[in-house]
Amino acid sequence: MRIALGSDHVGIELKKLIKEHLQEKGYEMEDCGTDSSEATDYPDFALAVAKAVLAGKSQMGILICGTGIGMCIAANKIKGIRAALCQETYSARMSREHNNANILCLGQRVMGSKLALEVVDAWLEADYSPEGRHQQRLDKIAGFEGGEAF
Repeated sequence: MRIALGSDHVGIELKKLIKEHLQEKGYEMEDCGTDSSEATDYPDFALAVAKAVLAGKSQMGILICGTGIGMCIAANKIKGIRAALCQETYSARMSREHNNANILCLGQRVMGSKLALEVVDAWLEADYSPEGRHQQRLDKIAGFEGGEAF
């Protein structure tokens, strides 16, 4: 599996750690930036990762900023993206199993490295369960993207 990674300048250290961790586990990586500690704008990296996922260049994406909130908001503005901000393993698993999240958002300033890696592993090891109400709900959400709810 190929995973697109992106961070702003605040999330760069956690991104490096996650990249090394996942490479050791055999995942392929697409690093969408940043590679610098100079101030950047997180939406640029949210867009780059989302494009990689939507184009099929990567199956999943991980975004990191200070809290994960900005990245999550930015990524969810893009049609077809279901980004989830997760700070513990249960939400990470549920975001995949029930919501089919295709991007995980993390905050370097709000979680330790060990927990972040546990959240990443839980998220990647979970599978979407399309049975019943889960797909019906995702279909409704997809309708919002096309303006059908208005």
